[in-house]
Amino acid sequence: MTPSTIDRRTWLKQSGSLVLLLSTRQLAFGATIVAVRVWPAADYTRVTIESDQPLAAKHFMTDNPPRLVVDIEQLELSPTLRELVGKVRSDDPYIAGVRVGQNQPRLVRLVVDLKQVVRPQQFTLDPVAAYGHRLVFDLYPLQERDPLLEIVRDKDRADKRADQAVRDSLGELIGRIEGPASASAPAARASAPTASARASAPSPAPESQPSARAKREVERLTIVAIDPGHGGEDPGAIGPSGLREKDVVLAVALRLRERLNALPGLRAMLTRDGDFFVPLYDRVRKARRVQADLFVSIHADAFMTPHARGASVFALSSGAATSAAARWIADKENEADLVGGVNQRAVKDAQVLRAMVEMSTAAQIKDSLRVGDEVLQHIGRIGHLHKGKVEQAGFAVLKAPDIPSILVETAFISNPEEETLLRTAKYQDRLVDALVTGVRRYFTKNPPQVRQRVL
Repeated sequence: MTPSTIDRRTWLKQSGSLVLLLSTRQLAFGATIVAVRVWPAADYTRVTIESDQPLAAKHFMTDNPPRLVVDIEQLELSPTLRELVGKVRSDDPYIAGVRVGQNQPRLVRLVVDLKQVVRPQQFTLDPVAAYGHRLVFDLYPLQERDPLLEIVRDKDRADKRADQAVRDSLGELIGRIEGPASASAPAARASAPTASARASAPSPAPESQPSARAKREVERLTIVAIDPGHGGEDPGAIGPSGLREKDVVLAVALRLRERLNALPGLRAMLTRDGDFFVPLYDRVRKARRVQADLFVSIHADAFMTPHARGASVFALSSGAATSAAARWIADKENEADLVGGVNQRAVKDAQVLRAMVEMSTAAQIKDSLRVGDEVLQHIGRIGHLHKGKVEQAGFAVLKAPDIPSILVETAFISNPEEETLLRTAKYQDRLVDALVTGVRRYFTKNPPQVRQRVL
C-alpha cells in the first residue's frame, strides 16, 4: 500500500466522520423554518415566518379576487411552513385563507386569499430575545380607522341601549300595574304610528355618519387612553409559571375600559384590544388622534431575582431617572419595539414621529405627577408598593407633549406570589377599582379643558 493510498483513506475516514457529526438541518438545503405565526387585529394583520437563516422574498398583489402572492427564494417546503394554513382564524378581518406549495425547485410560493384589498408591508427582523430571523408581512386596510369616530359611535350605541332598557322596564312596570287587558291597547296604539307620523318621521342617519347628538356629546366627553403593554410578537415579561405580561395587562385594560365607560361623561380608548403588537410611537399617536385627556399605560414588572415585589407608578422625566431601578425599567420597556418588530418602512415621516415622541413639556410632567400620586395612593391600599412615590424616567410611551401620561407597573410578574395574584380576577378587579378611583379623583381636582374635537 502506497503512502498516497493511506493518506486518501485517512482523508475519507475524517470526511465521513465529519458528515456524521453534521445535523440534518446543516445538511439540508437553505434555511429551516422555525415557526409561523398570524396575528389578526382590526388595525392590521401580521404574518411572521421565523427561520434560522435570513429569508429573501418577493410579493405582488392580484385582483378579482384580491390575493397576496409571496415567493420565498432558496427554500424547500417543510411541515412547519405548512402549519401556516391552519393558523388563519375565521374572524381575521383581512385573511380568508392561505395556500402554500413548492412552486419551483428552491422556491416556495404562499398565496394569501384576502377578504378585502390591503396595503401589504414586507420587512425583515434580525434575531433578538428568543426569536431568530423573521420575515414579516403586515396587511393594512386601505383606509385607517378613525378612533375618535368609533368612540362617539360606541357612546351613541350605549346610550340607545340604556334608553331602550329604561323603556322596557317602564313598560313592564305599567303592564303590571294596569293588567294585561288594559295594557294591550296602549301598547298596540304605541306600536302602530299613523301615516302622518310616519311621513313626518326623519330617516335614520346612515351608520357611516355620527348622529347630531353624538356630535354634540363629543365636545363634553373626557377621554382616557388605556395602553396595555406589549402584545403580538412581544410577550413582555413571563412569570415563573408561564403567565405572560401581554395577557394579564390586556385583561386588566379591558376591565378598566368597562368601568370607565360606565361613568357619565367619560370614555376609554384602548391602544390595542387584542393580542397584536403596537409600536411605541403608534401608541402615543393613537392617544393624540382622539385628543385624550389622560394616558395610562399598564404593565407587569419583572426583575432578575424573584424577590422584588410591589406595584409602581411612573411619569416622564425631562432629565435623569429618579433611581437606577426606574432607569432600568424604562430601558427594558423601551426595547419593546425591538422584540415586537417595528416596520420602519411604514413610518412615512420618521423625522416628525421622532420629534413627536421626544417632545415633553413641564406642564405635562407636572400633571402626570399629580395623577400618578392619586393612582399610587389607591393602589397602595390593595397591596404592596415597590416605591412609595411616583418615579420618573425616560419612557418613550409617555412622551405625548400635551397629554398627562403615567405608566403603572401592576406588580412583579417575576415574583411567584404576585404572579398568582395577577392571574386572579379578584385581584384584577381590586386593581381596576384603585385605578378608577385615582383617575376620578384626579379629574375632580383637575377638570380637563373643554375642547372641540373634530370628527
